[in-house]
Amino acid sequence: MKIIHTGDWHIGKIVNEFSMLEDQEYILNQLISVIENEKPDALIIAGDIFDRSIPPVDAVELVDKVFNIVLLDLRVPIFAIAGNHDSAERLSFASRILTNNGLHIAGSFDGNIRKVILEDGFGPVNFYLIPYSDPRTIRNILQDNEISTHDDAMKKLVEKVGQAENENKRSVMITHGYITYMGGQADIISESERPLSIGGTDIVNSNYFNSFSYTALGHLHAPQRAGADNIRYSGSLLKYSFSEVNQKKGINVVEIDGDGNSCVKLTELKPKRDMRIIKGPLEELLKSEVYKDTNTDDYIYAILTDKGELIDPISKLRSVYPNVMGLTKEIGISRDDNKTSASEGYKSKSKLELFQEFYSSIQGEPLSFEELKIIEKVIGEVETGGYK
Repeated sequence: MKIIHTGDWHIGKIVNEFSMLEDQEYILNQLISVIENEKPDALIIAGDIFDRSIPPVDAVELVDKVFNIVLLDLRVPIFAIAGNHDSAERLSFASRILTNNGLHIAGSFDGNIRKVILEDGFGPVNFYLIPYSDPRTIRNILQDNEISTHDDAMKKLVEKVGQAENENKRSVMITHGYITYMGGQADIISESERPLSIGGTDIVNSNYFNSFSYTALGHLHAPQRAGADNIRYSGSLLKYSFSEVNQKKGINVVEIDGDGNSCVKLTELKPKRDMRIIKGPLEELLKSEVYKDTNTDDYIYAILTDKGELIDPISKLRSVYPNVMGLTKEIGISRDDNKTSASEGYKSKSKLELFQEFYSSIQGEPLSFEELKIIEKVIGEVETGGYK
C-alpha cells in the first residue's frame, strides 16, 4: 500500500505581516501533481491544516478546493486530524457526511479512537487517527486520574488500540505532538512551532509506536525520524520562520509491503519564493552582481554589517528585494563585560586615547587612519572652543 504523508499545512498563516496564502496554493498544486504521479491509496494530513482556530475565508476556500480535487477528481481518500493550531470542533463538523466521499477527519477526541480500514492486494491496513488533545481533556473523558502529561495520555491511547488489535496486522498511526526517542538526539524545533506545554510535559516517548507499520506525525516542521525509520515527521510544506531556512521541505511517500514493513521516500517540494538570510554591507547587497543569480522575490531577512548610520535601509533593500521581512544590524564584536568603564590607567590617558579604546570596545576594531584624524580634529576644536 502506498500513502502520502503530509502535515502542518498552516493554511492562512501570516509571517512577519506577509500572507503566505499565494505560496501555499502554489505548493499545494505541486502536492496535487505528486498525487497524480504517485497514485497513492491515501493522503495523510497529520494536523495543523489551518494556522488558527478561526481561519480566514480564503484559507477555507483553498483547502476546500484542494480536498475536492484529491477526493472527487483523483479519487484518493484523505485521513486528517486536528493539530494544536486547528479548531477540533470545526474540523469535526459534518465529518460523518464527508466520510462517504473518502474524507476521514478526527477533530475532537470523544473517547473513541477513529479507525478506518483500507484494502490492497495483501489485505487490510488499519489506520488510527488520534487528534491533538490536551491531557486534561483526555483524563476527564477517560476518567483516568493517572494521566497528567502528554506522554501519559498517549501511552493510554496506544494501549487502548493494542487491547483491541492483533499486533501482526498492518497498521498506520496518525497523531500530532512532540514525539521523540528518549535518550536520542534532540528533534529540530522551529520558532514557528507553538509550544504545547512548559517544562517538558509535552514530550512523548516514540517507543509507544513500535508496533505500527508506520506512524505519521505532525507538529515539528523539519522532516525527521522520531527514533525509527517508520516513525516520522513529514515536516511543514513551506518554511514558516527564518529558523527553517536550511530545511528541505517536502512530503513522505510511504510504501507498506505485505509483511507490514515500510519504505519511506522524501519528495522535495519547490516553493514559489524561498525564505533565506542575506548578509553584508548595504551597498554590496544592492549590487546586481550579488543578486543576479538569485530569486529577488524570495522572503528575505537581511543582516547588515555596515559600521555607520544608515538612512531608511529597508526601503533601499526593497527596491531590489521586495519581500524583505526584517533586518538587523550586526555589531561584529567581542565585547568586554563593562562597556562604559574606561580601562586601567585612564586618568593618565588623553581624550583621543580614551576614545580609541571606547571605539575598539564597541566596534571590535580600531579606528582607521582617516577616522583617527577626524576625531583628533573634533577633540581639538572642542577643547579650543572652535567647534561649531
